[in-house]
Amino acid sequence: MFVSLRLPPRVMNCQNSWQEGLDFPTFLPKEVQTIRDSAAIKMAKRIVRLPVKTSFTEHCIMSSCVKPYLKKESSPIVLLHGFDSSCLEWRYAYPLLEDALFETWAVDILGWGFSDLEKLPSCNVASKREHLYQFWKSYIKRPMVLVGPSLGAAVAIDFAINHPEAVSNLVLIDASVYAEGVGHLIKLPRMVAYAAIGCLHCLFPWWKEATLDFMLSGGYNVVAQIKQLKQRTLIIWGEKDNIISSKLAQTLHDEIQESVLYLMSNCGHIPHVEKPSQAAKLIMDFVKETEGCSLNVK
Repeated sequence: MFVSLRLPPRVMNCQNSWQEGLDFPTFLPKEVQTIRDSAAIKMAKRIVRLPVKTSFTEHCIMSSCVKPYLKKESSPIVLLHGFDSSCLEWRYAYPLLEDALFETWAVDILGWGFSDLEKLPSCNVASKREHLYQFWKSYIKRPMVLVGPSLGAAVAIDFAINHPEAVSNLVLIDASVYAEGVGHLIKLPRMVAYAAIGCLHCLFPWWKEATLDFMLSGGYNVVAQIKQLKQRTLIIWGEKDNIISSKLAQTLHDEIQESVLYLMSNCGHIPHVEKPSQAAKLIMDFVKETEGCSLNVK
């Protein structure tokens, strides 16, 4: 049952009508005008900044995200992104989830994406965690299905352990969770994953300092947390991932008690970019199953 926001007509139509008439937000770098990927254009036009108050800075952080058009009583899907990336990483899969009537958020992790960091806050692990929590507390306000690809999986695990009340279930995609520190991060795809779209957030003047602050802080180390997870978890992994071996998918599956593993054939490190329809369907089926419907993952 819908609890707020009347379902707009576009959600009832095909995704081709997805907000084509809007201009780009003025806070995006002017280079957004050069993007030719239609899915990225449509999603970029929907990016907003919402104020988030934290304890580590006196200023509200104007935090970037793509908000859902509809609210539902069931658990919302909240999409994180990978290392030094943005919500545009979900440009292909997001409209599929939304057109299937799932309440879906795409949230930029503090330090990356399109948030306003002119008054540069700390961007270490603890700050990223608190920022996400305060965003959740202010706008989402109920347990969510938290989706983390690549390094976003470490962000999701760290968050779920520290704030279990906020996470009903997890989806981990080609998870970068078994390497300690930050040295391995140079291997993770950023710009090459989606050409100029992946570079867009790097044009902000604070990007370099925010990333450096995270790197100098030591990065994520969630190895010891994995076995503590209580949330039911879907693990998606590309069989041809040449960044993080798919052999680690089975290790992760074995260590998370309530987990389902799906290996995606002919797919590399970024299933939601490479095979968005299949990735979205796996997420949707998992959410339906956790809501009491039948699971269609085989």
